[in-house]
Amino acid sequence: MAKCVAIIPARGGSKRILEKNIKYFHGKPLITYSIETALQSGLFNKVVVSTDDEKIAEVARRCGAEVPFVRPKALSDDFSGTAEVIAHALAWLKEQGEVYDFACTIYATAPLLQPQYLMEGFDKLKCSDAVHAFSATSMPFPIQRTFKIDEHGRCKMFFPEYYSARSQDLEEAYQDAGQFYWQDLSKSSSEPLFGKDSIPILLPRHLVQDIDTLEDWKHAEVMYKVLEEMGEI
Repeated sequence: MAKCVAIIPARGGSKRILEKNIKYFHGKPLITYSIETALQSGLFNKVVVSTDDEKIAEVARRCGAEVPFVRPKALSDDFSGTAEVIAHALAWLKEQGEVYDFACTIYATAPLLQPQYLMEGFDKLKCSDAVHAFSATSMPFPIQRTFKIDEHGRCKMFFPEYYSARSQDLEEAYQDAGQFYWQDLSKSSSEPLFGKDSIPILLPRHLVQDIDTLEDWKHAEVMYKVLEEMGEI
């Protein structure tokens, strides 16, 4: 039986949304949703929260996660990458004699995440030669017809050759959904995450919402309420 660990990175000190990871979202601290979904999936031998903040640690423990270490300050600033944080957590666990076959990074800001997609990611990864499986979704508009705004406040297309193309004739594009990232720890890859060694697990767009700003937060609350009323969450 494969051993799996879920690691939820959740540092303190959020600037755009104060104490974002434990701010109440529909009656519960935001991180609660990710922890509960991980536990409900039944996939993990352990759900670990990596944090430098005691308030977050206290909430995480109440929800059933483990917080076995305090994340080092060097990995808790605005420039620390998720990969470094996960590597630290896995190394710490290994030092305690805990070795895992698969690890799943789950973001603390994913209240729309559902267990079925975690399960799909794990099933597809373990039955393949891929290294990663991660949440993704389709782009809502053809990227070939996007434009930027130049220094003069005017438009400039990224792909002007597609200006007259019909949307339905353009190849569909996808994006990172920012919810979960599975890794087969027995394998490694020099490819980027969005490369040939990764399996995208496609989520419907109505279950995807980044929460980086207050506007994002309000949008996510509205989406959650609608999904709850529809019995989809």
